Amino acid sequence: MIPSYQFRLIVKPLLFFAMAWPGVWVILQWRYARRGLSHELGFNPVEYIHHYTGDWAIYFLLIGLAISPLSRIKQMRQLISMRRMVGLFAAFYVVLHILGYLWLDLRFDMRDFLQDILKRNYITVGVIAFLMLIPLVLTSTKFAMRGMGARAWKRLHTLVYWITGLALMHFFMMRKGFQLEPLIFIGIYLILMSFRWKPNWLKLLFKSKIA
Repeated sequence: MIPSYQFRLIVKPLLFFAMAWPGVWVILQWRYARRGLSHELGFNPVEYIHHYTGDWAIYFLLIGLAISPLSRIKQMRQLISMRRMVGLFAAFYVVLHILGYLWLDLRFDMRDFLQDILKRNYITVGVIAFLMLIPLVLTSTKFAMRGMGARAWKRLHTLVYWITGLALMHFFMMRKGFQLEPLIFIGIYLILMSFRWKPNWLKLLFKSKIA
């Protein structure tokens, strides 16, 4: 296990920049594309940005779900201190994803946005997931936890399970035809959720690794 002061002063800042980098990278690439410079967003930069930011949002939602079961392992207990940061980065990429859609696709035309919500089921599901995410972000501080009380705060933040499920549903619905990637993500989600159900086989799996 890494000494706590090294984890706090070295590892966490490095992980922060690593998690921020995909967002910084795609913003820089978009600026290059708008200026007619060489970029790595492919022949359809707008579509690339939609998929890229959506994928990273899902990655961080799943990583956030993985932290609690992994932190039960003695050598990985420090991961629990990363849960808030990971959750906020998930929200960051969700916001980038939605802003990309509103700006690049709709030019912030709210009438078209409302029509999409009503007509396209995957947009409806995605917007519901985003709205559910807002109270989690607003209550992510220690001050909010103290104000709400630990029990109410924990109950509210179980919404992340539903948010992740809805995000995966949004991802699955928007993909055309059979694609393996959404099914892999859904499988990972179900495995991670099974840790919350705490069946006996999971307890046996971790018995030898938990102090």
